[in-house]
Amino acid sequence: MVLPKYTLIIPIYDEEETIAALYGRVSALMDRLDAPSELILVNDGSRDRSLQLIRELHDRDPRVCYLSLARNFGHQIAVTAGLNYVRGRVIVILDADLQDPPELIPAMLEKWRQGYQVVYAQRTQRRKEGWFKRLTAFVFYRLLKQLADVDIPTDTGDFCLMDRQVVDLLNAMPERNRYIRGLRSWVGFSQTAIQFERDPRIAGDVKYTFHKSLGLAINGLVSFSKVPLRISTYVGLFAALVAIVMMLLTFYWRIAYPASPLTGLTIIVVAIFFLGAVQLLSIGILGEYIGRIYEEVKNRPLYTLSEVAGFEQQKFSVPQEHFDRGHD
Repeated sequence: MVLPKYTLIIPIYDEEETIAALYGRVSALMDRLDAPSELILVNDGSRDRSLQLIRELHDRDPRVCYLSLARNFGHQIAVTAGLNYVRGRVIVILDADLQDPPELIPAMLEKWRQGYQVVYAQRTQRRKEGWFKRLTAFVFYRLLKQLADVDIPTDTGDFCLMDRQVVDLLNAMPERNRYIRGLRSWVGFSQTAIQFERDPRIAGDVKYTFHKSLGLAINGLVSFSKVPLRISTYVGLFAALVAIVMMLLTFYWRIAYPASPLTGLTIIVVAIFFLGAVQLLSIGILGEYIGRIYEEVKNRPLYTLSEVAGFEQQKFSVPQEHFDRGHD
């Protein structure tokens, strides 16, 4: 059996309207590659005809392999499942909506041949996206870059190329709350960017709603930064300082202005609400970190599979020539 040199991973969630166009562009690219390749489609608990269409592609094209998760586990876990099954030397992750253009992959491969082990796509423009989406994304990426313990590039998603050595390290990480773009920065190695303008979806509805995007943003911040914990400490110290100042002012007003309304119920209510808000904020931040500890100690599998096709059951040893960076 000839092992693929290139592996493309695409998570699928309710993408029946895009699968045909996606396969057309990706298969055309695979035909032009200089070595055997495979396409791993990960069905993330789709509720439409996506799985049926994936089966048909697999029956028609032996290069198409697929995993079907037993339920919707989320984008990051679907990508992780694909990474667990790769057989190639070079792995590319992209989305099914074709906002990540497959035609950019040859440029990524050229960077890999130059010695880079991670090549990530960096957006320079988001076409036909609303101002709110663009603004929140702009703020989040720059906030994360300032707060994170590692250097996570701005305006980058999961669209990237990774060397097998990097993927093996990602697969060895046991954590449950996964933020792929942060993990690939954390492992290090030589990394570079390919810039592109992101196109709108070709069909279907946006799968990353504001709620999901917010959850991913919180996950990224909590997973790669301890600053939120320090913020709660700083806010607590600030609240204590304000409380001391208010106490001194109350004594002053009570002595100098006995009839002042500031020494009555109003200032007490304001102080209670302020301190209560500080406490709830601190508890919320602690809860985010404790919740992740709770998820880790349960030690459940990251995902469950209902269907797997296109993969050999035995493990393969990769011959040395398969690691050649040049053309085969």
